[in-house]
Amino acid sequence: MKRTNLRAAIVALALAAAAWSPATAKEIIPTPADTPVLGELEPVLIKAILGDDPEASLAAVAQQPELAALLKKHHLELFSGPMLGCVTDTSARFWVRTIRPAKIQIELQSTQDDKQPVLQSSLATTQADKDFTAVVEAVGLAPRTEYAYQVLLDGKPMLPERAVFRTAPAKGQPAQVQVAFGGGSRLVPEHEHIWDTIAKRRPDAFLFLGDNVYIDDPTHRSRQRLYYYRRQLRPEFRRMSAGCGVYAIWDDHDFGANDTQGGPDPFKPDWKLPVWKVFRENWNNAYYGGGPEQPGCWFDFSIGDIDFFMTDGRYYREFKPQNGEPRTMLGPVQKKWLLEKLKKSTATFKVIVSGTLWTETADKGGRDSWWGAREEREELFTLIDEQPIPGVILLSADRHRTDVYRIARPKGYDLFEFETSKLTNHHTHPTRPAAIFSYNEGNFYGLLTFNTELADPEVTFRCITIDDEEVYKLTLKRSQLERAQ
Repeated sequence: MKRTNLRAAIVALALAAAAWSPATAKEIIPTPADTPVLGELEPVLIKAILGDDPEASLAAVAQQPELAALLKKHHLELFSGPMLGCVTDTSARFWVRTIRPAKIQIELQSTQDDKQPVLQSSLATTQADKDFTAVVEAVGLAPRTEYAYQVLLDGKPMLPERAVFRTAPAKGQPAQVQVAFGGGSRLVPEHEHIWDTIAKRRPDAFLFLGDNVYIDDPTHRSRQRLYYYRRQLRPEFRRMSAGCGVYAIWDDHDFGANDTQGGPDPFKPDWKLPVWKVFRENWNNAYYGGGPEQPGCWFDFSIGDIDFFMTDGRYYREFKPQNGEPRTMLGPVQKKWLLEKLKKSTATFKVIVSGTLWTETADKGGRDSWWGAREEREELFTLIDEQPIPGVILLSADRHRTDVYRIARPKGYDLFEFETSKLTNHHTHPTRPAAIFSYNEGNFYGLLTFNTELADPEVTFRCITIDDEEVYKLTLKRSQLERAQ
């Protein structure tokens, strides 16, 4: 038997050994055996995590002899990260995962002036109850400045060379900002180089719009964690996420299963809160919904004069409510948060981000999109019309293609939606004739370039392939995104 076939058989046996594995769970596409580090590590990690305990974590299995030996052999004390996030004009946060309790700190220095002092982040200790993850923050940074940084684990440098990132412009500071985004990123080893393609463009941020990993198993934490570990171990992903701010929401395949609706109760079904806990362990967002009393993955952040509103369309979704309750995508608490945030925003551009489509022409007759809660959608759009709230654009994911839609608003201004969700997936959805642009060949991502240096600021959307080919471009002026007087 060939080595690659033998390795696939080992992975299959490990998965079969997990007798509790549900039929809905997405099977693992094995990493080729000749892949450095991961080819040897992956089958052992799968066997350790998908054993007898459906709640297993790295913290619980890292000392198993076979796995521990490989972690030592490949110098994986820093198991995952660093993942950059929450980058402002004066601060940044750094997420890491270790294989044991360890003290974590970041050292960083401006690359633009080597006479500047070396700065240090806060100090944190990774703990087993957070699956050996920690987030530290560096403050006192200068706006729109490039910094190089090193991760210290118990005082020891972990990165072979320092990672580099750039702070955001200050609020109101004219600037050009690049934000990449997409969904649909099941781990397909031959497509993982898309993260290097994205990194070469040096975006300020990357927005994960859901289906970031394909789990489809909401009741077993071990599988959820394993699928995150596999992505975080990829060197391409580590390079990208170390150099630009990462911001993430979920969709059905990384929250529940296909087309999941979480329902109105924050704590029912019983799997919802544990899934939220695992999501929090694996990302570096500013906050997560309303916290433990009102869980979710919604949050907001700003890059200079651009405000982003990341919504959660799964945790409280209910399209078939009981007792005459209205259909909802967001639930009442998140809806109130979004409407109030929008009304208060004075940013030049406001970007509302959804894991599923906004357009009324969505697939499945709208059964798994905002059209399934059209009254709530109309409430939001009417607010934009009537306030009025200028400068709004819509992002979405879910369908395995790239689409551009123009949503007519006769009493306001037309809203533009940019959808893309085939970062690494094999599976493809057909193109849509109702879209201004619809594309589904190969793998790709979206890139927004904001230019607030102009008298009439602009945002340009590009669809870029895994091989860095630009296949579509559309520029909108700020003056197009406001109600006529």
